[in-house]
Amino acid sequence: MTAQPAGPGPAEVAAVEAVNSELYEAFEAGDLDRMAAVWDDERPGEVVCIHPGWDAVRGRDRVLRSWAAIMANTAFVQFVLTDVQTSVLADIAVVTCVENIVTTMEELDSNARIVTTNLFHRGVSGWRLRLHHGSPVLGGKG
Repeated sequence: MTAQPAGPGPAEVAAVEAVNSELYEAFEAGDLDRMAAVWDDERPGEVVCIHPGWDAVRGRDRVLRSWAAIMANTAFVQFVLTDVQTSVLADIAVVTCVENIVTTMEELDSNARIVTTNLFHRGVSGWRLRLHHGSPVLGGKG
């Protein structure tokens, strides 16, 4: 009988979830330096961000500029993440969750729900975000 390889340990899942949390904490703080530290810089051309209602933003520099613009126009934002599911396979990890958002952004309702997929890659700097895709939940149903 062949032994099955062990899945990711709790430490790997916790490391991915810590970087995932930092994405939201950086946004809440309006801190672009912290935001930049979350995003993959080893393969910057492969970085993609799909903000709710936007076309895909491709390339690390363009993604960070999009966050800078959003932060500059957001006086207040707070996230409560629910239904967080984390999957780690080798050097790729996926976190899916619901972003329950309280904000003053004109583009979103004051209490929006966004279903999100965040894909991370483990490189020499550890786990970094390669893809963020947020899709609004319409009509408050989930």
